[in-house]
Amino acid sequence: MERGHRAQERRGPHTPRAARKPRTPRTPRSHRGNAVHAGAWWVWALGLATAASRTTNPLLLGLLVAVAGYVVAVRRTDAPWARSYGAFLKLGLLVIGIRVVFSVLLGSPIPGSTTLFTLPEVPLPHWAQGVRIGGRVTAEAVVFALYDGLKLAALLACVGAANALANPARLLKSLPGALYEVGVAVVVAMTFAPNLVADVVRLRAARRLRGRPDKGIRALAQIGLPVLEGALERSVALAAAMDARGYGRSAQVPAAVRRVTAVLTLGGLVGICAGTYGLLGAAGAGYGWPLLLAGLAAATVGLRLGGRRSVRTRYRPDRWGARAWLVSGSGAAVAALMVLAAAVEPAALHPGVVPLAPPTLPLWPAGAVLLGLLPAHLTPAPPAPARPSPSESLREETP
Repeated sequence: MERGHRAQERRGPHTPRAARKPRTPRTPRSHRGNAVHAGAWWVWALGLATAASRTTNPLLLGLLVAVAGYVVAVRRTDAPWARSYGAFLKLGLLVIGIRVVFSVLLGSPIPGSTTLFTLPEVPLPHWAQGVRIGGRVTAEAVVFALYDGLKLAALLACVGAANALANPARLLKSLPGALYEVGVAVVVAMTFAPNLVADVVRLRAARRLRGRPDKGIRALAQIGLPVLEGALERSVALAAAMDARGYGRSAQVPAAVRRVTAVLTLGGLVGICAGTYGLLGAAGAGYGWPLLLAGLAAATVGLRLGGRRSVRTRYRPDRWGARAWLVSGSGAAVAALMVLAAAVEPAALHPGVVPLAPPTLPLWPAGAVLLGLLPAHLTPAPPAPARPSPSESLREETP
C-alpha cells in the first residue's frame, strides 16, 4: 500500500490514468524478422512486367494486373509508399487514353475495313509521306492501339506493385557496397515516388479541411507544382543528410582492384540492360539470354569485389531468406513461362485485329500468370494498423 501511495504522489493526485501519454505502438520484432526482403518484391514485379511485355492479349494483361493488385491488396502496409499503386493504375489509364487518341488523330499503319468515322484530313508536303493527320479511323486501328496501350499500362501496374510493397528505406539499406558512390542519386530516385504520394494525400486532406475541392482538373493544377517541389525537396534533403553522415565512405583499395571492379560492374550492368532488351523485343530472343547471363555473372563479381571497399557495419541487416527466394522465384517463373509461351504459341499471345475477332484466353499461359499469386500466401500478413483506445478517441473529440 505504501508503495502504491508513493507512485500516486509521483503521478499527481489529480492526474487521471487515461490522461497519461499513451505508448507509441511499434511493429513487433518477430514481424520485422519475418518481413520479406525488399529486393525480392522488385524481382517478383519485374518478372510480371517481363511477362506483360511478351503479350498483347488483353485477357492475359488484365489477369497480370489483377494478380499484382491482389498481392498488393493483401500484403501492403499502411505506410505512405504503400498508397502508390492506385496512382500507377491511374497513370496506366492515362497512357491508354493517350495511345488511342494519338492513333485516331495521327492514323495507324494497321489496315482496316470497318470505318468508325472520318476526320478532316490536313494536307502535308511530299516529304512527309506515310504520315497523316486526320482521315479515316477504323475499328482495327483503334483496337490495335488499345491493346498496345494496355500492355504499357500493365507494365506500369507491375512497377507500381513493387513501389507499394517494397520499403524504399530498407531497399537502400541493402544497396551493394560497389554502388555506394551513386547512392545519393539512388536515394533521390527511389524515394521520389513515395514522397510524391504522401504529399498528394497531405495536400488533399488540407484542402478538404479548408472547404476547397480536392478532385478534378482545377484542384490538380493548383496542387501539382507544390507536390512535385515538396517531393523532390524531401528526397534531396534525405540524400544530403545521408551524405553528411558519411554514407558512401569507402576504404582504400589498390588502383587495379578499383579499375577491375568498375569495368566488371559497368560491363555487367550494360550486359543486363542489353539482354533484357533482347528478351523484351521480338527480334532479340536469340542473344537475350546469353547477354543477360553474362551480364549477371560480371555484375555479381564486380559487386562482390566492390563490397570490400565498404567500411560500415549494418544494424539488423535484411536477410535473403527462404521467403525471399520463393517470392522472387514466382516472378521469375511467370516470366520464363511467358517467354516460352511466346515462342510456342505466338498467335495466342498476340491476337490479330485484321479481321476483328474476340481474343481467347490460352489456358497454360494463364496458369503460368497465376503463379504470381504465391507471394500472397507465402509471406506474412502485414501488422494491423494501431487503433486508438476509447480514452484517446474521447480526448480527440472533446474540444
